[in-house]
Amino acid sequence: MSYFKQHLFICTNKREEGSCCAGLGAENARRYLKKRCKELGIHGKGLVRINNAGCLDRCEQGPVLVIYPEETWYTYIDRDDLDEIITRHLQQGQIVERLKL
Repeated sequence: MSYFKQHLFICTNKREEGSCCAGLGAENARRYLKKRCKELGIHGKGLVRINNAGCLDRCEQGPVLVIYPEETWYTYIDRDDLDEIITRHLQQGQIVERLKL
C-alpha cells in the first residue's frame, strides 16, 4: 500500500521565455489546493498529498497538474476548476473529463 492514496503534482515551473505554468498562477493554485484539501480533511498520510513539480513538459497546455496513481492529467483556469477536481476526482474518484488533457 502506498503512503498516500493519491499524489497530486502541480507544475509551478517558471521559464524565462515562452508560456509557463508559473506565469499562469500555478503557485497560488498549489497553495489553494493544499489549503482546501486540509480543510476538507483529505490531506495527509494515507490520503492526498499536494506537491509542486518542476516542468511537466506540457507548457502549451498549461497550467497543468497530474494525479497519481491514476495518471490523470488536468488543466484548469480558476478555483472553480480546482474545486471540481478536488470534489469529483479526489473525493469521488471520478475523472473530470472536461479538464482532462
